[in-house]
Amino acid sequence: MEEIERDFVTFTDEEGHELELDVLDYFEHEGEVYAVLTDLNLPEQDAEADADTDSEYEQELYIFKVVENGDTEEFLPADEDKMDALTAIVEALLAEEPDCDEEGCEGCDGCES
Repeated sequence: MEEIERDFVTFTDEEGHELELDVLDYFEHEGEVYAVLTDLNLPEQDAEADADTDSEYEQELYIFKVVENGDTEEFLPADEDKMDALTAIVEALLAEEPDCDEEGCEGCDGCES
């Protein structure tokens, strides 16, 4: 299986704690670029417990505006007044089926091709 290149971003909060987030996807809205990120350091899931309770695990997602700053990208909090539209876009992105074909996959972790 081919290794998928992933983007990671590390943030430091006001108290000096580091939070490493995985970039799930980038998208454009109203001429600006945004990123959907998730926390990499979540506790491991207990598959047996999840099967017993029939509960679906909810992953926390973050939406940031991406701004080019020279050779680097800055991840800034998204504007609150755009959050409803951005959330709808992210939900649609996550609901899309992976683009699998004979030559491999785009966005699929579990495909055998």
